[in-house]
Parts: sequence; structure tokens; C-alpha cells
Amino acid sequence: MPFALYMLGLAVFAQGTSEFMLSGLGPDIAADLDVSLSTAGTLTSAFAVGMVIGAPVMALLSRRWPRRTALLGFLLAFLLVHVVGALTGSFAVLLVTRVIGALANAGFLAVALVAAVGMVGPNAKGRATSVLLAGVTLACVAGVPGGALLGQFFGWRSAFWAVALVSVPAVLAILWSVPGGASGGVSGTEAAGVRGELRALREPRLVVTLLLGALVNGATFCTFTYLSPVITDVTGFPESWVPALLALFGAGSFIGVTVAGRFADARPVPFLLTGAVALLAGWALFALTAGNPVAAVVLVLVQGALSFGVGSALITQALYAATGAPTLSGGFATAALNVGAAIGPALGGLALAAGLGHRSPPWVSALLVALALAVGAAALRKRQSPSGNATLCNSPQVNSATQRRG
Repeated sequence: MPFALYMLGLAVFAQGTSEFMLSGLGPDIAADLDVSLSTAGTLTSAFAVGMVIGAPVMALLSRRWPRRTALLGFLLAFLLVHVVGALTGSFAVLLVTRVIGALANAGFLAVALVAAVGMVGPNAKGRATSVLLAGVTLACVAGVPGGALLGQFFGWRSAFWAVALVSVPAVLAILWSVPGGASGGVSGTEAAGVRGELRALREPRLVVTLLLGALVNGATFCTFTYLSPVITDVTGFPESWVPALLALFGAGSFIGVTVAGRFADARPVPFLLTGAVALLAGWALFALTAGNPVAAVVLVLVQGALSFGVGSALITQALYAATGAPTLSGGFATAALNVGAAIGPALGGLALAAGLGHRSPPWVSALLVALALAVGAAALRKRQSPSGNATLCNSPQVNSATQRRG
């Protein structure tokens, strides 16, 4: 893999840390800026909304920028708003920085996804995607707990400074190592009109893949968001264990994206079907055995691996399916994942509010994966149709096999 790809992963690590670190900083921010805890919680919601809206919009705005320019612009904006956030004494200003930071994060990830696959061979999109998403998983393993520790010892502002500092070497590395050229890193981007790219994004196989990505990611973040009460109130672990188990989930996530990068390119359909069935069984088993400490620890690791393995493979398939939209494909893939990240916790919260107990989030996750399997199975049944538009996977291997059968 090119060195520049790992530097993009470093930037994604900083951005992932920023996205998730507020889960451990909310009380300190509320006390320091004299707002309620629920008001401080809007910082997380603002970031999520910015990610959903920003991914396609920023990808569209930057589609004619040189690739290096787009990546540097988004990353510098992300860095600067964290400096402002670390300095401000106004909650309103901090809220605005979270929205702008989310827009910059979404734009960077959208461009980075299509730029990354442009740096590698046509059959290595899965490996390139896994390098980028490894940055998110490492943020769960090290960045988020590290941000929480910084907040405990040096105040919440130190976590914002740390994110800005981690972004600096990525800025320099992108400046030196990322090639120039079109934002998407794919030939013909300039010639492809916006309407042409949007038409490509309406293809059924891409819509199905994005829907599956949203459902699987919704399942992931449904349980991840409420993992703390599950493992304390159901499993019986003390609160001091929560950071370690969150890090364990992140370690599993890193394993998952690494494995997906090696196998999802060559055999996408078997990988996705097997992984999704295992993921469904794992969430159900977690709900049933959450009271057993050994089972809970094992399943936190396993479900982290399965969730991000299947999720990253679906992102790869979205990029394969959207060859007619080389710039906007990454934006819509990013938006789909963040739609899931918003809907999943909301559904888990509704289950808890309905009095279904702390085991209900894993059950909701299981239902979301079951729905994804049903949608995927319906798409696969249409795979032999004359148009072939509903094909779930569109990797070079699948295409070549289809041509041989024809």
C-alpha cells in the first residue's frame, strides 16, 4: 500500500477520535461552559448531522478541485476549528466548531475514500478501504480512551489540542506524498458531469449496498452507544471496566477491517453473507448471555470484528458499484454510514425508554442485521435478471464470472 494511504489513515484516526471523544468529556464541558449536560450532548448530535449532510455536499463542491487541494483544505479546516474549540469560552462558538468540523471531516473522508482506491490496483479497493477505516477503529482503541484520560488530568480542552496536534503530521505528509490531479483520483472525473454522477448513484445495486451499510452500521452503533449500561447493569462489571471494554470493541473492529481488506475483494458475496449471519447470531447471543462476564467479554471483541468487517466490505462494494460516480460515491457511502450511526442509537434509546431493559439494544441490533439480510437476499434473488441492476456486489471478480456464464 502507498505511504500516502497510511497518512490518510492517520488523518482519519484524528477525525474518528474527535467524533467519539465527547462521550467522555460531556460533563466537564457542561460544567466549564455553564450549560446543562443535555445541552452539552447537542455537540454530539451537531457533529452527526454535519457528517450526514456534509458527506455528499462537500464531495459535490470539491469534485473539480485537485485531489491534494481538497484533502488539505478539509484537513486544515478540521485542524483550525479544533484550535478554536480549545480556546473558546462560549458554548455557541464550540457548537459551531463542531458543525464545521463535521463538514470538514465528512468532506475529507468522502474524497479520501475515492482517492485511496485510485492509488491502488482495480482489484485492491477492499485493502485500500480497510487502511482508511483502520483509523476509525484505532480511534476507538486508543484515541477515545486517550482523550478521556487527557480530559481527566488536564481538562477537556487538552483533548481538542491533542486532535489538532495529531492532524499536523498528516497535513505535512499529504502535502508531500499525495499526488495532485482530480479530487477522486480517477481518470475522466472532470469529464463526468454532476448529472451523470447523480444518475449513476441511482442505480439499484448501489442503492441496495448503501441501504445495507446503513442498517449494519445502525446495528453497530445501537449497541456500542449503550454498551456501558449493558456491561455495568446487566453483566455486573464496575464502571472502571468500561474504558477497557470499549477499547476491546475497538480492537475487534481493527481486526475486522483488516480481515475484510484481505478477503472482501476476492469473494465479496460469501464474505458478506457469512459475516452477516454470524453478526446476527452474535447480537442475539450477546442479548441472551450479557449476564455472563466471560461471554460478554468474548462477544464484545467478536462483535466489534464482525461489525466493522461487514461494514467495511459494504463500503468497498459501494465503491465498486459506483464506477460512474467516481467523486460522489465516497460521499454517499459516508452519508449512509452516518445515517446508520444516527438511527441505530435512536432506536436503541426508544427501546430503553419503552422499558424493555438494558438487553434491548443488542436485540435491536439483531433486528437491524436481520433486516439487512432480508434486503440482501432479495437483491441476490434478482441477480440473474436480464438487466442485472440489482446485483449486490460488483467487484471485478464477480463481473468476470458473470461474463463467463454469459
